[in-house]
Amino acid sequence: MRVANPARKERIEASPRWIDGAFRNTAPIGSTLQPGTTNTVLREFLFGRERRAPAAPLPAVDPRPGWARPAETGLRVTWLGHSTMLLEIDGSRVLTDPVWGRASPSQLIGPKRFSPVPISIDALPDLDAVVISHNHYDHLDRGAVVELGKRDVNFYTSLGVGAYLESWGIPPERVIEFDWWDSVELPRTGLRITAAPSQHFSGRGLTDRNASLWSAFALQGPRHAVFFSGDTGLTPEYREIAARLGPFDLVMLEVGAFHPAWGQIHLGPDNAVEALAMLGGGCFLPVHWGTFDLGLHPWDEPAERLIELAPSRDLRLLMPKLGAAVEPARAEQVDPWWREIAALEPR
Repeated sequence: MRVANPARKERIEASPRWIDGAFRNTAPIGSTLQPGTTNTVLREFLFGRERRAPAAPLPAVDPRPGWARPAETGLRVTWLGHSTMLLEIDGSRVLTDPVWGRASPSQLIGPKRFSPVPISIDALPDLDAVVISHNHYDHLDRGAVVELGKRDVNFYTSLGVGAYLESWGIPPERVIEFDWWDSVELPRTGLRITAAPSQHFSGRGLTDRNASLWSAFALQGPRHAVFFSGDTGLTPEYREIAARLGPFDLVMLEVGAFHPAWGQIHLGPDNAVEALAMLGGGCFLPVHWGTFDLGLHPWDEPAERLIELAPSRDLRLLMPKLGAAVEPARAEQVDPWWREIAALEPR
């Protein structure tokens, strides 16, 4: 377990979410399987492996030609896989949950990517901020952090996560930690970053369960605002987020790696649609899918379920290919590009 420096430790222990030596959700939500589901989950894990991964890498485009032109509407997003997005907001660039490797403590074993990230870290444009929601391996990638640490960019993250970044060589002054509702404005950009509640848990090993916080983030520029869920279950706190930080031009919610057994700590597509309504709507970019085998469902099920729900819920879905730099204000009807890969798979 990484140990926070004294100043950070003091802030952790002063947090309202720090209770009896660990961070807690607002609701009494556990971070283990729901009671009575263990046998079902084990059976699905051992014998239900059909279509957990695509038959070929997902189609991708090189984002650099898009990035070379200014975002005409002032807001543009590039999905680089899972929960990694390059956001361009009113002239500022923010990278979220940068993961370039496996979702594992080892780059030799553990969940590997279905497809490589469509661009290397050193080919990214200049960044104004890196936002990291929590410390799970599919959101906090040591290799990516070390590479990004070579740039002159600050890291904005949840309480307790800074200890990892500092231990990997990021100078303390470049690590800004947030409790929920903490907020900071980036110098010379007009961009405000605010941490918001989520319903999840943390840990990278056996000794650090809930030793660091998990957060959603709102990014508010002079003209546009976006919401990034990190990992979360459905929480009524989304109504408060909407009231305090909305409305949002773009909402990024996790939809993959869902299962009824852990439905309180992950959304899945149906609950993501409910969360979107609680947040006040907006253009919806589903994330946390199509990259790693972390759930017990077919890899494309989140996308197909959202397509099914879209007409009845009047969803403004934004589902670009990997690497496509798109402006939400100009979002058109979704092209289900993933089906060209799904068509290669036996049924």
